[in-house]
Amino acid sequence: MTERFCCFSSHLNSSSRPTSESKEEMPMCDVHKEEKINIYCVTHGVPTCSMCKVFGAHKDCEVSPLSSISQEKRTELSDGIAMMVGNNDRIQGIISQLQEACHVIEENGRRQKTKVCERFDQLYSMLEEKKREMSQKVTAKQEEKVNYIQSLTRKYRDHLEESCKIVERGIQTMEETGMAVFVKNAKDLLKKIEDASSTAHLDKVERGYEKMDHYKVDFRRERKALSSIDFIRDDDDKDEEEVDAEVGEGAQTVSGGTAVSETPGQPNAPQQITSSLSPTRSSAST
Repeated sequence: MTERFCCFSSHLNSSSRPTSESKEEMPMCDVHKEEKINIYCVTHGVPTCSMCKVFGAHKDCEVSPLSSISQEKRTELSDGIAMMVGNNDRIQGIISQLQEACHVIEENGRRQKTKVCERFDQLYSMLEEKKREMSQKVTAKQEEKVNYIQSLTRKYRDHLEESCKIVERGIQTMEETGMAVFVKNAKDLLKKIEDASSTAHLDKVERGYEKMDHYKVDFRRERKALSSIDFIRDDDDKDEEEVDAEVGEGAQTVSGGTAVSETPGQPNAPQQITSSLSPTRSSAST
């Protein structure tokens, strides 16, 4: 823009200087057809001829030589163009700054979205790890109870098979015709029947042993904390590291989550597992 203005100024200066080879063509007056327009009516602001000043519509008007007015207007126009060129350069600079600002905003936006996604990925990973840990606790207790019940089932089955054998032997003994042999065998058999009729040596499963609902979870506080996730304020920046440390410690602690070993035949008292993640302010989102 500035280069074009320089070229224009050079052309303007050169064209304003009359040369001996070229003569300026003067337009003719519309009223006095044979008169050339050679003066300027300052009152009405229009070019006119000498006859209009002497006898015509501009005889009472203030006039000035057309050459001086022309030079004055050229100077005004040149100054106006220079001002516009400078103003255009300033506007172009502003446009460049705005375009650069757009680029910076887009870049900063992409960077911050990446950071936010990384923080959410960390939170997802933490939740997945906690879910796996708590599921393993339930699975371990489930396998412990199932193994105990299966072991007890085998003991009762063995006892049942032994009882069936005694019953068969009893039936055979009842068919014995010899009284001496019958009495001898019956005495031994009655002792075995008495022993087999007792199940005191076998463990008993107490009522409710099969229940697993003592592994309860209550995520109402965590759900409230998650729903309040938002961007932190500028005055909270200094607390970000401290809050992250608290959340990190809370993610590794489960209140009431320590498994209590149960003795066979006695189920644990119902216990409730809750996460220690406290619903701190929304900085947990970072």
